[in-house]
This record gives sequence, structure tokens and C-alpha cells, in this order.
Amino acid sequence: MDETAKIGRRGLLAGTALALAAPAVQAQGAVTLRYVGTAVNQHQGIREKVRQDLGITLDYIPVTSDDVVRRAVTQPNSFDILDSEYWMLKKIVPSGNLVGMDANGIAKVGEITPVFTKGEIGGRKIGLQGTAPSKVMYLPQQNARTFANEPTRWLTLIPTTYNADTLGIRPDRIGRPIESWAELLNPEFKGKASILNIPSIGIMDAAMVVEALGQHKYADKGNMTRAEIDLTMRVLTEAKRAGQFRAFWKDFNESVNLMASGETVIQSMWSPAVTAVRSKGVPCVYQPLKEGYRAWAAGFGLPKTLTGRKLDAAYEFINWFLSGWAGAFLNRQGYYSAVLSTAQANMQAYEWDYWMLGKPAAQDIKAPDGTVMEKAGAVRDGGSYEARMGAVACWNAVMDENDYMVRKWNEFIAA
Repeated sequence: MDETAKIGRRGLLAGTALALAAPAVQAQGAVTLRYVGTAVNQHQGIREKVRQDLGITLDYIPVTSDDVVRRAVTQPNSFDILDSEYWMLKKIVPSGNLVGMDANGIAKVGEITPVFTKGEIGGRKIGLQGTAPSKVMYLPQQNARTFANEPTRWLTLIPTTYNADTLGIRPDRIGRPIESWAELLNPEFKGKASILNIPSIGIMDAAMVVEALGQHKYADKGNMTRAEIDLTMRVLTEAKRAGQFRAFWKDFNESVNLMASGETVIQSMWSPAVTAVRSKGVPCVYQPLKEGYRAWAAGFGLPKTLTGRKLDAAYEFINWFLSGWAGAFLNRQGYYSAVLSTAQANMQAYEWDYWMLGKPAAQDIKAPDGTVMEKAGAVRDGGSYEARMGAVACWNAVMDENDYMVRKWNEFIAA
């Protein structure tokens, strides 16, 4: 039996014990967990369900991606749950402020998708350029400040959501097929394009564009040399000076508003933002592109300062999150969940067929709030889970030359 399987079996036993103890936590009275993260997973529906099921109150503290890192590194006492993306771990783990999550306390650890544990889908490797989760998934010891090269008992984060990202487009305003990342810089869309202003993510979108334009082939888009950073930023800066970009967004809602208003017709986007635009009755497509997807993943981490009752409640919440209701909720926004089997058990068969298998919708597809998003017969942009995640080209990343990259990115924004 391999180490992952052993962890899975031990974790199942420990998780069962935790699940049985859940009423005891409720019996002790209310507990509040301060939850720091971007607004992506911080949904009122999830908060209400957690309070109802566990008696735990989530105190949502929405911050930008950069502030997630800043808080984790400088203010570990300011949160009880950290909702971090995996690319952030190269900045956070060396601080020693995150404690390794004990696999023995996670009931479904053995069922976490191999996208995280092995960098595989359907038994085959996917693109691992950048900070792929499988590279930063494990610690050698609970309080380690470096990553382990193989599965261990100690996990940096317990994965929650992930996705294969691409460009969002307004098909009604564009009126022709869009097939390549290169279109982001097509002068046809001058003043109507946008790229996201989070350096570690934006640089990856830029790299996809540069390669699509045939201007450079990177050895690893997620770990550029200084010369490659210079080249990438030069391409973006020339486009900016030519008036290509309408905006540089940092916030999920900002991206929705740009697209829904028609200020932009092609831009960096996140899947739930496309969902949000569609729910307003505005046509918006998350466009599959021939060069593949830029992927990201997030998970829950715990500060080393968490102890006692709050520590127990944090594990209880994380086990609840993997148990299916939250996974189904997030799948309906266009994300993917870390434990597919429990999410499937909490979805209708027609929903699973649409979101995960790429089949035409047998009936209307609704967002978590009940809004009709797609009419019967619609097919998900990009198709099935395996088709989308199997076409990942790179992951959001922190480079060896990160400080230099951020400086050059900021010069581009200011240019």
C-alpha cells in the first residue's frame, strides 16, 4: 500500500471520529472562525449552511490576493482559517506561520482528486508549469518551512476549489470565433480588452498571449528568467501604450461589471464571474482556446497559533466542506471541487452531466441562488471536467525572480 493510501485509511478513521464528535462541538456553544480569503468562496449561502449544520459562525474577511499573503506572513493572529491559493505558498510557507494540516484529521483525504496529489487526471499527467499544487502539497514535518517531494502526513492546505481559466468574451459584441490567447492583444479590440492586475496571475495570462503570438517559447512560463520577464512586459507595455486595455482589474466584482456593461469584450476572467454576467441576462462565454488553460487552485490552511476549541472547529469545518454540500454549491458556479464523489452525491444527475461530463443540459441549469443560467440543451464552455483540466498548460505561479517580476509588472501598470 502506498503512503497516500495509508494516509487515506488512517484519515478515514480519524475523520469518522471527528464527525461523531460534531454534536459535542455544538454543545459547547457557538464558535466563530475568522475566515480570511478573496471573496471567491466567501458566499452567504455557505455561511448559513455551516451555521445550520455545525453551529459554527464564519466571520468572512474578504481581501485581495496580495493581502492574503501579507496577512499570512505578517499577521497570523488575525485569522483562524486562511483561504489561500497554492501559488501563494512559496511566499507563506517559509514564514513558518502555517502549520501542516494533519491528514489523520481529514475524513476524505484519500479521495482528494489526483490533480492535487499526483498532477494527473484520468491516469495521465497534466501541464505542471508554474506552481502546480502537487509541487507544494506536502510538508516533511508539521512545522516545516520547506516542501516535501512526496506525500506525507502533513498537508500545506486542504484543497477546496480549482479551475482551468481562460479568457471571457462577449460573443454578441465580437461576432466571430475566438480561438487563441493572441486575441487579447488584437488591435480589433483596442480599448475593449482587460487583463487582471494581480502580478503572479496576470504574468501567466501574458505568457500565454506571448507564446500564442509566436514571439517566444518559455521553458517554464511559471519560472521566467529576467530576460523573459523583460520581453513579456515589453509586449504588454507596447499594447498598453497603443490603447489596447480598457482597465486592469483586481477584484472579482470589477471584472463582472466591466463585462456586463460592455466596457470590455475580451478579458482575463474567472469562471464564476462569467456565471455572474450570464445571470444578469448578458451573453458571456468562457472561451476554450487552442493553447490550453491557465489553472489555479485554492485550499484551507491553519495558522500555527490556532489551538484548543477553535482548532477542533476548524477541522470540523474543513471536513464539512469536503463532505459534499459545499462542493456541489461551488460546482454550480463553474468551479471544481476537491472530492468529486461527495459533490456528485449532492447534485442532480442532470447538473452533474452538464457541469462535469460536458453533456447538453437535460433541463434548465440554475446558479446556486436559483437564477436560470443556461437553458435546456446548452453545453458547458470547454466541455467536460477531463477535457478542461486535461488541457491545462500552466498554473498560477511564484517565480524565483518574483521580486523582479513584480517590480516590472508595477512599471507596466504605471506606464
